[in-house]
Amino acid sequence: QVHLVESGGGSVQAGGSLRLSCAASTLTSKMGWFRQAPGKEREAVAGLYTHNSNTYYADSVRGRFTASQDKAKNTLYLQMNSLKPEDTAMYYCAADFLARSPLSETMYEYWGQGTQVTVSS
Repeated sequence: QVHLVESGGGSVQAGGSLRLSCAASTLTSKMGWFRQAPGKEREAVAGLYTHNSNTYYADSVRGRFTASQDKAKNTLYLQMNSLKPEDTAMYYCAADFLARSPLSETMYEYWGQGTQVTVSS
């Protein structure tokens, strides 16, 4: 069992920045960020392999968001810059022991409770 705790969400104006954190109770093979806006399906934001820090991004956030990790703390981060109103969503951290398909929601077994990000225009 892996316990994930997200933090760092909040409200910001368009163009602003936020940094999300996700602390895991143990080291896993991959971690990812997903988001779900009201009335929409959950979508991938970024995925990272913990053994080499290779990171993958959704097209909608590439160049604006950066995922990183602190392996010593089993913590995943998401630095979000140039935020847009369409980035408004509940952001979820996920983790799994299978090092495959880092942007596939179905390939993650463990999920956090989520942290809300609201971007106003």
